[in-house]
Amino acid sequence: MAMLGKRRPTRASSGVSGLHGRQEERREAPAAEQDTLEVEGLAHDGRGVARNAHGKTVFVEGALPGEHVKVAVHRTRKRFDEAHVRELLTASPERVTPPCPYFSRCGGCDLQHLALPAQRRHKQAVLEELLGRQGIALAASPELLAGAGEDYRRRARLGVKVDADGGVHLGFRARHTHRLVDIEACTVLVPALDALLVPLHQLLATLEAPRQVGHLELLESDQAVVVVVRQLRDHPADARRWQAFAEVRGLHLARWLGREAPEFEWLTPAPALHCQVPGPDGELSLGIAPGDFLQANDEVNRLMISTALSWLSPFAAGDRVLDLFAGVGNFSLPLAAAGARVTAAEGNPAMVARLGDNARAISQGRGLDVEAHQADLAKLPAVRALLQKAAPDVVVLDPPREGAEAVSRALVEHPVPRLLYISCDPATLARDAAQLVHGGYRPLRVAVADMFVHTSHLESMLLFAYPGSAQQA
Repeated sequence: MAMLGKRRPTRASSGVSGLHGRQEERREAPAAEQDTLEVEGLAHDGRGVARNAHGKTVFVEGALPGEHVKVAVHRTRKRFDEAHVRELLTASPERVTPPCPYFSRCGGCDLQHLALPAQRRHKQAVLEELLGRQGIALAASPELLAGAGEDYRRRARLGVKVDADGGVHLGFRARHTHRLVDIEACTVLVPALDALLVPLHQLLATLEAPRQVGHLELLESDQAVVVVVRQLRDHPADARRWQAFAEVRGLHLARWLGREAPEFEWLTPAPALHCQVPGPDGELSLGIAPGDFLQANDEVNRLMISTALSWLSPFAAGDRVLDLFAGVGNFSLPLAAAGARVTAAEGNPAMVARLGDNARAISQGRGLDVEAHQADLAKLPAVRALLQKAAPDVVVLDPPREGAEAVSRALVEHPVPRLLYISCDPATLARDAAQLVHGGYRPLRVAVADMFVHTSHLESMLLFAYPGSAQQA
């Protein structure tokens, strides 16, 4: 799950095919070295794949399968080159005009030039390929969980930079660099956050010490918008400017203050923040706070929860579920509302406390059976202890991009009848799935969730059964 206030790991460390290490600034080859290529396919990261006259693989930014393009190589490696399109000679029928004017510069979205249905077919194919490389054959193509193509992202992190001339910049990073691209509008942000971009930029330009602002975090919860300022050093006059801005705009305002060990504080009265998730018989309200895990796409998150309930329900009386990497209860509480006895484990102590509060609030009149525990789920002994204590019939895990190696190993040692693995990185999912399949599990159902539309990032869900279980069908 994504985390508000936490920068995602670089794509180089995520195992996505076609990216190898930190990218350098683009250096174009001389014109004589520019080639005309036919694009044969699409890499996992959304770049076109071609071969030059010598048979060497070339990854081409902005190119689509079936296109003929003139390219300029901006980086040469031993086994492949990296290039970008200089001239489009033959366009793919699936090429579209990107809806965002910043597409060629901003690093946020990398697939806006590809029609939305084709983006989603590509993501399904990527998951099938990565699982296939591990020898995992699927009985059917992955199901698709998808929502709107625009106005979907309810949280964002914006960089702030002051240049040598004192100009203040606010926006997202350029692709593969630390350079900031000024953004005045974003087609994927929910309207309430998109409407803040220009006013925030204007406010930053009026601050006495804008260099003390590291970045901004924006969050829309149910009926509330929050701005969190990463403030490197206290500046009382600027803090008052922020407070006045929040009052005029009707926002909730907080900050992380300090460089080495920043402390969180509200600059406006602390709000009660909530998000709604689907339950088996109505909506459930989860309390959240800045810094908690919160899926960026509310519509797709709802589809994932509904899919989990559909795949795992009905629960027999007394069925036990162990939810690992549980966050504030995104899956735990809907499963408990469906009749399961849930043990939820999470590493962040603040979220464990919030999960417990959410369980108690939702339990009123429902009688939910939920226990919340803090545990380091990267440590094998901790996972073993949870499995032995909970004795689950079902395990649900939703790890970060690093995956769940220790959990997978423990689940092979202590098999459970059913296992639902929810992943935000297909490469680490394939790695862990290989360990599980080698240990005796078999995949039953798989789905791709298009959580981040117009990007090559994909979420997925994979349901396993262990042979000999009466519940595996």
